[in-house]
Amino acid sequence: MPKGRLYLVPTPVGNLGDMTLRAIETLRNVALIAAEDTRTARKLLNHFEIAAPKLISYHKFSEKSRSPEILGVLTRGEDVAIVSDAGSPGISDPAEIIVKDAIARGFEVIALPGATALIPALTASGLPCGAFLFLGFLPTHSRERKDILKQIKDSPVTAILYEAPHRLRTTLTELYKAIGKRKVVIAREISKIYEEYIRGNLDDVLEDYQVTEKGEFVILIEAIAPDSAPDPLALKSLILAELESGKSPSEIVKALSPDYPKNLIYKLILEMKEHKA
Repeated sequence: MPKGRLYLVPTPVGNLGDMTLRAIETLRNVALIAAEDTRTARKLLNHFEIAAPKLISYHKFSEKSRSPEILGVLTRGEDVAIVSDAGSPGISDPAEIIVKDAIARGFEVIALPGATALIPALTASGLPCGAFLFLGFLPTHSRERKDILKQIKDSPVTAILYEAPHRLRTTLTELYKAIGKRKVVIAREISKIYEEYIRGNLDDVLEDYQVTEKGEFVILIEAIAPDSAPDPLALKSLILAELESGKSPSEIVKALSPDYPKNLIYKLILEMKEHKA
C-alpha cells in the first residue's frame, strides 16, 4: 500500500489573491485538512469553493493529541494537509511536532512555497537582506526573553520578530533598553488594505508612532555595527585562559555571556577543543 503524504500548505496573510493554484489543488485532493482554527479554514475553503473531505482542529494545545489521528490517515495511504490561520505552517505556527513524527515514521513531508509575513517585510524594509536572524515571537519567560534580546543586540545580521498589537509598545521599549538608538522597521498588516511600514531609530519610533490596537506586526532590527561586533580573537584569548584554569564549557559561558553571545562562545570552545585534540 502506498504511503500517504503530509502537505504543509501556506494560506494568505492578507490578500486572498496570494493563495497559489497549487495550494488550492492540494486542499481539494487531500483526505484530511488539519487547521489551526477550523472557522478560519472554513471561510478560506468556502471562498475557493473547496469541499473539505474532513476538517479537524490542529493548534498548539492539541498538536500532541492530534498526531496519532493524522498518522493513522497517512498509514492508510491517504494524504493530509496542515494549514495555519495565515502564512506557512511551522513558522511561529503549529506543525513542528507532526512533521517530526511523520518523518520518523517514514512519511513524505511536502512543504508548499507560499505566503509568509517575514520575507515581504524584510525585502521591503530597506535593511540588509542577504542574511537575517528570525526569532518569531519573544518568549514570555523573563530569562529566555533577556537571552533573545542579547542575541538581537549582538546580531551581525538583520533580526526579525513577530509581535501582537497589545504587546508592541512593551517589546519596543525593551528593545530600546537593550540596544539603544538602532534603526528599526515595523511592518504592519502585510498584504492587507492597511499595510504600512514605519522606519526610524528606536527612540524616535517610540516617541512618534501611535501604536494601533489592530493588525499583525513584524519588527525588523538593524544589525550591530561592524566595529561594535564581538572580537573573536579577544574572545578566544579569554576562553583559553578560562579553559586553562580548569573551568567547564558551561562555566565559561556563564562567565563570558554578559559581554559575548552564548552561541559564539560555545562555537569557539568547540573549535578550540577540536583543534587541541
